[in-house]
Amino acid sequence: MKTLKIANIPGDGVGKEVVPEAVRVLHTIADLHGGLKFEFTEFPWSCDYYLKYGQMMPEDGLKQLQHFDGIFLGAVGNLNLVPDHVSLWGLLIKIRREFQQVINIRPAKRLKGIASPLMNPNDFDLIVVRENSEGEYSEVGGRIYQGEDQISIQNAVFSRKGTERAMRYAFELASKRKAKVTSATKSNGIVHSMPFWDEVFQDVAKSYPHIETDSQHIDALAAFFVTNPSRFDVIVASNLFGDILTDIGAAIMGSIGVAPAANINVNGKYPSMFEPVHGSAPDIVGKGIANPIGQIWTAKMMLDHFGEQEVGSHLLEVIEQVTESGIITPDVGGSATTSEVTDQIISHLKK
Repeated sequence: MKTLKIANIPGDGVGKEVVPEAVRVLHTIADLHGGLKFEFTEFPWSCDYYLKYGQMMPEDGLKQLQHFDGIFLGAVGNLNLVPDHVSLWGLLIKIRREFQQVINIRPAKRLKGIASPLMNPNDFDLIVVRENSEGEYSEVGGRIYQGEDQISIQNAVFSRKGTERAMRYAFELASKRKAKVTSATKSNGIVHSMPFWDEVFQDVAKSYPHIETDSQHIDALAAFFVTNPSRFDVIVASNLFGDILTDIGAAIMGSIGVAPAANINVNGKYPSMFEPVHGSAPDIVGKGIANPIGQIWTAKMMLDHFGEQEVGSHLLEVIEQVTESGIITPDVGGSATTSEVTDQIISHLKK
């Protein structure tokens, strides 16, 4: 029996609604598999926890998490309770940074039965590999002076190690897909870090002569995501560029509620973390209409990470069977509830 010990953090808002649904799906998969078992331990860390204890997680929170095989997170943030920079840096980003989750991967594909807002979406199927530890989201910088003389400086930090690591991950991933990697750059406007990024990309590409390469400035690349997303396979991007592109990727799928993500630790020292792209969606909390697909597709990515690619691929096929049948939530034009979508996915898994 293969037992996976998973730290379960529903977090805020609809995270508390969709995580239990995805857990139901994972338990069903384990039961059907026969040789797979999930042991979930739930942690209540959230903005509500912050209001009670003055911190998003306890001082020894990371120590509590470090021995799990993986972390399954829902959503973090409630601006009505806690400022976003406090909630994100106190929980989500803290886990990413301290557990050296240096790669973020987010797929986007046209799902059967879900209408894309694009007029001619074709059958796009792409994945963005985002450098997840430095770049534009570094902590280097500060403020000086006051009043009208006040100056704010935010430094973008690009190391060769971090940049090359993300790029090699992208090339390895492309080797298993359609053998094409596109680099997101802006070297015509950002004169130090982006020419450096381009140079590293060209150096890494030499090790993968069988992989087709392309380099696009981020503004043009964002436009191509809208006008012709099917031209892409794997895109490698900096922290900020990857963040922006993947929200566009979610949008062209029809809803951010269906988009999954994984934060990968590549050295094996700490667990990786799996979380959907969507936020806590306080406007629909308690209505029972949150889309569970983003969380369930995230569970598929967790299965892939643990070597269960066959099971993961089957789960994604089942998700599309359900969406194609019209059992979808209101955010993508349907009328089904959160639990009704999950019930249908479980029913199809059991067929």
